[in-house]
Amino acid sequence: MDIYLVGMNHKTAPVEIRERIAQVCRMDANPLEQRPHCKAVEELFFLSTCNRVEFLFTTRNGSDGVQEITELMVRLIGLPKDTVLKHFYVHKNLEAVRHLFRVAAGLDSMVVGEPQILGQIKDAYREATQYRTVGVVLNRLLHKTFSVAKRVRTETNIGCHAVSVSYAAVELAKKIFGDLKDKRVMLIGAGEMAELAAEHFRGHGVRDMVVANRTVERAVELARRFHAQTVPFAHFLDALLDVDIVLCSTAAAQPILYAADLKPRMRKRKNRPLFFIDIAMPRNVDPKVHEIDNVYLYDIDDLKGIVDLNLSERRHEAEKAQFIIDTETLQFQQWLQTLDVVPTIIALRRKAESIRQAELRKTLSQLPGLGDKEKEAIGVLTESMIKKLLHDPIVFLKKKSVRESKNLYVSFTQQLFNLDQEDAPARSLDCTDG
Repeated sequence: MDIYLVGMNHKTAPVEIRERIAQVCRMDANPLEQRPHCKAVEELFFLSTCNRVEFLFTTRNGSDGVQEITELMVRLIGLPKDTVLKHFYVHKNLEAVRHLFRVAAGLDSMVVGEPQILGQIKDAYREATQYRTVGVVLNRLLHKTFSVAKRVRTETNIGCHAVSVSYAAVELAKKIFGDLKDKRVMLIGAGEMAELAAEHFRGHGVRDMVVANRTVERAVELARRFHAQTVPFAHFLDALLDVDIVLCSTAAAQPILYAADLKPRMRKRKNRPLFFIDIAMPRNVDPKVHEIDNVYLYDIDDLKGIVDLNLSERRHEAEKAQFIIDTETLQFQQWLQTLDVVPTIIALRRKAESIRQAELRKTLSQLPGLGDKEKEAIGVLTESMIKKLLHDPIVFLKKKSVRESKNLYVSFTQQLFNLDQEDAPARSLDCTDG
């Protein structure tokens, strides 16, 4: 039994291919429905985000399994097979496990350390369980994936450094004001950057926001989403009297705010601190504003410097995370290797139990005077003897399962205990206990 992972992502596919991936992410039909048509695939897991499409599966025939999943991916993305093959990757066994762990921990994302991918993997796993396409191996692997990602988050600081301009701006605001819950934020401009910043502010406890935008409809839409107020763009200067933080992100070709506009309003504010985050290009705020007392101004270059520093910190933390992943990958490999001896262990236990039951029935039939309590005691006694007798052979097999010569030991065990092939059933969830 082998584990394969086939897919493509932002590292291997250009933007025009990723646009197709994004369409796959939004589709209604689930590829897991095609599992019965993939004859070489036993267990199947499917992950789709705007920047990646990946199939994780188990198979006893790797070449046929990869071919079936490749054809399924080609149909999903809707491009010629040759085009898809140029951009996809195939990982097998240990590399497939390591790749999945890296993805879940955020090490394979466009933004290193981003946490959203783990939730997406959990959602995909939930769908796979609903379609009943995961079994012993992938169930174990995906649960291990969740624990590895949690360990990375707990034991490293990979997610503790702001790596987007909008998030860095919010972190700066926290450093200046401390708690943001009682602060009022004004968004001048209502584009994507403003929207992202609003999400971060909301996540840090800000509940009082106001939006000013030249296009009123967009201002109203953004305000509705974040339960904010709106002010006419022509009057945003007057609104500065009642806010603490201002994020500017308009497309204006010239500054919309000059020091001469702000000085009289700072006097009316009685010099209460005012924090400007100018993420527009060209800049919306005259740099001389920074010279006014109690006015703090950061432009996009300031924030990018913070982001670059934090990316460097995340890369350092990523090295720690990679060590955790490598360790956990080897541990999972050891469990996976034990599966090769599992059918023999099950057959051994089954034969021993069959003998116990037969001898128990024979003995009890010759002792008709025994009560239920005595019969139960004899049953417990024989069960305990069987378990203790089998303990050493089973432990021996499990230890040998990690060696290349494991098949030889399996063969010896089958011959020694006269285990028929039909006695060796399919793998079971509880077959590695004890």
